[in-house]
Amino acid sequence: MEEKKLYPFRFCTLRDEYSWGSDEFKLADLGYRDSLIRDGWLAGNAISEVMDTYLDRVVGENVYQFWGRQFPVQVKHIRVKGKMPLRVHPDAETAEQRYDFLGREKLWYVLRAGAGARLMLGFSRDTDASELYSKCMDASVEELMNTVEPKAGEFFHIRPGVPHAAAGDVEIVEISESSPLDFCLCGWGEEVSPEEFDTSLSLVDALDFIDYKAWKDPERPGTEQFDPARKLIDIPEFTVSALNLSDPLHISGENFDSFVLYTCLRGGASVQIEVLGQTARFPMAAGDTMLVPAECPDFFLVPTDRDTFILETTVAPREESDSYLKK
Repeated sequence: MEEKKLYPFRFCTLRDEYSWGSDEFKLADLGYRDSLIRDGWLAGNAISEVMDTYLDRVVGENVYQFWGRQFPVQVKHIRVKGKMPLRVHPDAETAEQRYDFLGREKLWYVLRAGAGARLMLGFSRDTDASELYSKCMDASVEELMNTVEPKAGEFFHIRPGVPHAAAGDVEIVEISESSPLDFCLCGWGEEVSPEEFDTSLSLVDALDFIDYKAWKDPERPGTEQFDPARKLIDIPEFTVSALNLSDPLHISGENFDSFVLYTCLRGGASVQIEVLGQTARFPMAAGDTMLVPAECPDFFLVPTDRDTFILETTVAPREESDSYLKK
């Protein structure tokens, strides 16, 4: 029987409401949060089920050899209308040894910044565990934080061990490793929902992996408006590029043996693939995340709107295997 070919997937949104705003998972493979495919003959299947069945056909042989059966990247749309609890994530070694999870490298891309928008990213000066604990307990820890007033189009690499939060009126697209490991450091005197944080991931558990040095703020990144394409982050865990899409792009995935993940932030586009002499079109609108499997190595990304802006995520080849995921 002829084997069915995979195709670009869009996903159903998973939304969680909190007192400070909301999290929308655009793509998640976390077990307790698994995105469902929205269209086509695999509609209704979770990404974890598709990974279990199609393996390297989804992510590419090299990515599969390192990451195994878990899809390695997740995408969230964060809407803040108050004050997000202060949080921190561990590095890969700590995450694996203590919790049997991946680490949580993060990119925050500022989609919109309204009244009172601010990001807390690391500390404004060197501190220590004793001072941090005391100020988290009495909810005065913002005094220690490095605060940034963000602009739409800015982006920030949040490394493991760096406490961070957002406040005011701000929307963020978060691209990170597939991991639930965010530790709650401070809820600002408010009760924190157990749906948002595992109660075992607490301040005390995080004290020994927090980076207590002052945040070394890199040169503030500019917005995307003058650049048709540029890399926002290029780390071993993932690469994210920003595309101002005004003309069709020919993408050849054979050059990097990976899936390609598109998150459409503005406008619209279509992934177009030649199949038996005909063009198959897979549309995405603002707010959609689309996964183009490694089995579709050659396609065109075509704008369908005059003002189209997209984040493109890939994973570069790795040589060693990841022991957490190969169990």
